Amino acid sequence: MLKVAGKPGCWLILVLIPLVNVAIAILALVALCSRFGKGGGFALGLLFLPFIFCPILGFGNAQYAPAAA
Repeated sequence: MLKVAGKPGCWLILVLIPLVNVAIAILALVALCSRFGKGGGFALGLLFLPFIFCPILGFGNAQYAPAAA
């Protein structure tokens, strides 16, 4: 998920730190949603209702847009 969101792999180590992992997860979800053209409200939906919003993101009409290099 971090690779698709465009975040470095070292963030995976930060997920192991208590309380920091919550912030990292939220930042990763927001970055993931922005890569698919969705906003912060969709990121909140992914955070609280992932069983509904993950299929919407996966099977909906959202297109992945990698960052311009």
